[in-house]
Amino acid sequence: MPPPPILEPAQFANAPVVAGVEDIEATNPHRFEFRLLDGVTYLDIEKRLFAGFHDVREDAYWVRGHIPERPLLPGVLMIEAAAQLASFAHHRIFETGKFLGFVGVDNVKFRGTVEPPARLILVGRGKKMKPRQMICELQGFVDETMVFEAEITGMGV
Repeated sequence: MPPPPILEPAQFANAPVVAGVEDIEATNPHRFEFRLLDGVTYLDIEKRLFAGFHDVREDAYWVRGHIPERPLLPGVLMIEAAAQLASFAHHRIFETGKFLGFVGVDNVKFRGTVEPPARLILVGRGKKMKPRQMICELQGFVDETMVFEAEITGMGV
C-alpha cells in the first residue's frame, strides 16, 4: 500500500505555474532533452514543500526504444525529474549558486507505469536541507495514482 501523499496531486494537475522553463533554466543547468522539469507549481520555502511536473511527450527521445509497441517512461528518468525539482527548491531556499549534484537515492518504489502522453506530477518535502546538502522525500503521480516514491540526496559540487 502506498504512503499518504506529501501533497495532494489533484491540486497541482492544472495549477498555475509559479516557475516556468525560463526560471528553471536560470536555476538548474539541465538543458535540451535532459531538462525534465517543465514547471514548478508550488514552493513553500518555510515548510520545505514543493510541487512541479514533467510533461511526458510522445516524441521524447526514449519513446522509440523503451519499449517499442508500449513506450514506458524509464524509472531513472522519473527519479531524475524529481531530483531536478528538489534541486530547484534547494536553490530557491539557499541561493548558493553551486551545482547541486545527485549523490544518492534510497527507499525507491515504483508503483505504476507512465505512458505518453501524460503529466507526471512531482511533489516533495525537504527532510534535511542545508546549504551544502539536501535530503528530500519525493513522489510522482499520474492523475491521482502514485507511480513512484523515493528519498533523494544531493550535495553541492
